[in-house]
Amino acid sequence: MSRLTGWWSGRSSAGKVELYTRWTFHSFVPIELFVLGGIPFSRGEHGPPSTEASVGLLLWIGVHAVLCAVLASRALDHTTGKRERPVRLAVAVVGTTFCVDLLLNLLWAGGVLPEPGVNVGILTGTSIFTLCALVLCLGPVRHMAYAVLATALATGAPMAAVGNGLDMAAGSVVGILIGGVFISFTSGLSSWLLRIVQELERSRDLKARLAVAEERLRFGRDLHDVMGRNLSVIALKSELAVQLSRRGRPEAVDQMVEVQRIAQESQREVREVVRGYREADLRVELEGARGVLGAAGIACAVDAPALDLPPEVQSALGWVVRETTTNVLRHGDARRCAIVLRSEPGAVLLTVENDGAVGAAGERDGTGAAGVTGGRGAGSGLAGLRERLGAVDGTLDAGPSAPHSFRVTARVPLPRSGRVGAPRKPAPPARPVPGKHEGLGGSGRRERRGSYEKEETVA
Repeated sequence: MSRLTGWWSGRSSAGKVELYTRWTFHSFVPIELFVLGGIPFSRGEHGPPSTEASVGLLLWIGVHAVLCAVLASRALDHTTGKRERPVRLAVAVVGTTFCVDLLLNLLWAGGVLPEPGVNVGILTGTSIFTLCALVLCLGPVRHMAYAVLATALATGAPMAAVGNGLDMAAGSVVGILIGGVFISFTSGLSSWLLRIVQELERSRDLKARLAVAEERLRFGRDLHDVMGRNLSVIALKSELAVQLSRRGRPEAVDQMVEVQRIAQESQREVREVVRGYREADLRVELEGARGVLGAAGIACAVDAPALDLPPEVQSALGWVVRETTTNVLRHGDARRCAIVLRSEPGAVLLTVENDGAVGAAGERDGTGAAGVTGGRGAGSGLAGLRERLGAVDGTLDAGPSAPHSFRVTARVPLPRSGRVGAPRKPAPPARPVPGKHEGLGGSGRRERRGSYEKEETVA
């Protein structure tokens, strides 16, 4: 069943709206054939037209329906930004329709098409269907109003000019005005809705890319703050060691030992930055999920009482919230999301459920679309979450909970020495290391000043 519906359920909201709109206008081909195809064979006061005339009129109706469908398809491509506005094609379709209508008026005046009802029906019907496709190529509403007036006049004026009757011409103009206003409103509204949905989809993607870029800038600033001063000190001391070594001074060894110590300290500080970047605070992630999903129009219900959990458990569960929330925004089509945190004997349970699953795709990522984190190597998707939970002996289950819903359940056992809600002993303060290089503090300036003094002494 998923293979039969995958072509629809696998699309985004914008893709579904575009596909629906396209096939709506493609369906106008059989509609035009059904509505106008029987007119050439209808019997009037003067009897039905000749067989040749009926076949010719039916052939023209079929060709006209195909031309309007092609124009509508190209116009929708322009609406979605895939190609330029089809101005030449629109002019060709409108010109062809006008020329054929003029020919039919001449045949009507010459007695080849003697039945007025048949002629007026075909002329009015083809003009309205032409207007339906033409409106998709237009932008402002006033241009659509001009198109309706121009179509009515272009159909009625030749009818009166060749002597087919002012009453027929007036009736045709009124019919086109009434039908043209309705068809222009529906076509223009469809094009406008499709354009708005496409813009919202692009804005959503841009928002996600900006969030990633902002996080990269933040990480880059943190890394620069940590490494900038240390690298400057290393460069200065290395240069000083080179000068001392060239002069055969034993102080060069001391300077290189100091360089080695600063390099090791820099490695430790970089690991701390990366560790802080990788850790996630559960309380912060829950509030962030509520705010981000709410801003995206997704109703997010968070039921998470304040629990005193070990830091490593909070970090692991915070990653579950972060990953699933990210994927609901980027890949799912959810309208509701529920995050529940519960304590049970000897463990804590976190469930994240949303109604944006898309068939079997959700089985691959746990939130209704493939690839939880968009591809971050070993730390992506369900495998990455299971690795993080495995570090605290936790487990992760993911699967459909209802039609079009998906649930991710993380269970983490708690240490036997403590229980949920029990206060934890504060960690002892870190003891300073004697002679430790602080990188950005005053000791860094003192070391640099001492290096300059040594350099002056050597010189």
